[in-house]
Amino acid sequence: MQVPWKEGDLMLTDALKKIVLNATMIKGLTSDALRDLARYEETTTEFGSARYVTKIRSRSAKFTEIAIDGTLTDDQKRVVEEVITFLKGKELICVERTMCDNPDMKIHCKTYYTKDYARIGYMWHNSLFDLSEKHVAEQTVLQVPEWKERKIIVDAKNKVTFILGSDYFGECKKAHLRMAMYVMKQRGGLGLHAGSKLVRVKGDDGKIIEKGVILFGLSGTGKTTLTVHDFGLEDPEGVVIRQDDVVLMDDNGFCYGTEDGFFIKTEGLDEDQTVLYHAATMPHAILENVHVGENGKVDFCDYEFTTNGRGIIRRRDIEQADDSVDLRKANIIIFITRREDIIPPVTKLTPAQGAAAFMLGESIETSAGDPSKAGQSKRVVGTNPFIIGPPHEEGNQFYKILKENPDMECYLLNTGTVGNTDKITIKDSAAIIREIARGRIRWKKCPDWNYLIAED
Repeated sequence: MQVPWKEGDLMLTDALKKIVLNATMIKGLTSDALRDLARYEETTTEFGSARYVTKIRSRSAKFTEIAIDGTLTDDQKRVVEEVITFLKGKELICVERTMCDNPDMKIHCKTYYTKDYARIGYMWHNSLFDLSEKHVAEQTVLQVPEWKERKIIVDAKNKVTFILGSDYFGECKKAHLRMAMYVMKQRGGLGLHAGSKLVRVKGDDGKIIEKGVILFGLSGTGKTTLTVHDFGLEDPEGVVIRQDDVVLMDDNGFCYGTEDGFFIKTEGLDEDQTVLYHAATMPHAILENVHVGENGKVDFCDYEFTTNGRGIIRRRDIEQADDSVDLRKANIIIFITRREDIIPPVTKLTPAQGAAAFMLGESIETSAGDPSKAGQSKRVVGTNPFIIGPPHEEGNQFYKILKENPDMECYLLNTGTVGNTDKITIKDSAAIIREIARGRIRWKKCPDWNYLIAED
């Protein structure tokens, strides 16, 4: 039966109601129950964790279409009608979880999957918090991986996303995070593609001071690695890890954390990366497109499937994480870029320069985004490919927040090289951020570019 669409109908919401009404719903499954349903696709690792292999191994950005006001094109209507027919009588799993863990910002995330793809529900269940009775918004995702073509349709007005033809977990995750960032934008704040942490350092008087740090960066630029790094600090100094991917910032610089699990890139992961390796080799980790050999032996350096291997790790398995995912203030804002030209290892920016860096979003493409363009120069506003609406709105709001909060400072951190020299290492970058927090870097103005560069 075809749906009698009318011009201006809120089509995805109508379609979703029809799909749910005509499907057999499976609700209320625990994490273990979801894993059991997905057992037929699982390879169990030496650590007792699950590994899955997907058909689609990165995000489908070029197949993503956003309807700001909910009005769909004729082609989108045709596809949605076909999806309704296809799903009639099918079994759908419904996973309901809460994004954010603050009573002022809890978002109800409802997600439907076709039963054969319970693994995606298992991964998403382990990424968020238990369902809360009270929430500030509700958003819904329908994922049909077996669909004949790839298409992601986003109804921003009604907070509904249809994911068709992709079984990549990151598509589900980013669909919800994309919408959460839009929710925050509508509330006068900003959704930021940034990790967050609290840094405790000694001030000049020897007393411990706390600095909130957020780190912007496209996937694969070192954002997660630096977010979980201890910066070489020893007690009573130290770090507290909060988030690795997306935070929701209000106009005072308060950052709401979004997730209870980290979706890390496992390329080259080894025991030298203590924090991530420990968490990724725990029984409750979930691996995606990672090589597993005989007897469940995991090899993060074998790229049999892709260099975009992934893992979901629990915050509770990460050393130096605590019970909070929020950051009271983003005192230090780091824009991570990976360039191989004239960008210094670190520069200090004025609010206007910080807003410009936000808008430029300079980096290089990695396998996490478009593997076919890995290594090519790339510019993405806010290093955030998930912005809904005009990008300039984001930049202007970011600039406004910086001007109204003088205790928030911006820095540009290059994790690539300066010309044809040795690569700037993670150890180098960690030391730079540590000394920024301590306030021990002396700065001088660059006569050519007018930003501040490190003198000592």
